[in-house]
Amino acid sequence: MFDVIPEINWLAVLLSTLALAVLGGLYFGALVPKQYVAVLGRQDLPAPEPDALTYGGPVACMLVVVLTDAVLMAALDVQTMGDALTFGALVGVGYLVSMTFNIAINPSFPRPLAYGLLNTPYFLGGSLVACAILQLMG
Repeated sequence: MFDVIPEINWLAVLLSTLALAVLGGLYFGALVPKQYVAVLGRQDLPAPEPDALTYGGPVACMLVVVLTDAVLMAALDVQTMGDALTFGALVGVGYLVSMTFNIAINPSFPRPLAYGLLNTPYFLGGSLVACAILQLMG
């Protein structure tokens, strides 16, 4: 399976990761920032000061996800855009969205269902976008 690593288009991996960073910034920073704070139960607390980890951590995590997508798409010989989008949906729902709900189901998250539902559009949509870019740039 790992013999496909030399076939990976690293520019596609980087552009997919950049696209996810931009989408994440728009989604969480512009579209749903108040809702995000509310589902975390932090609306009455001062916002923490962002640091390098605040911005770099999610980008690094998404780089790992996109690289994994690229390896699996190559190993599974994903050839068409339809297959790439199906793969993106499978990864988005099967791994990213389900793990978001799993992480939220603990006492630190006052509204785990709301948290999962709020994050679902980004993780599912982002997975579809990343897999589409990987397919287009092959």
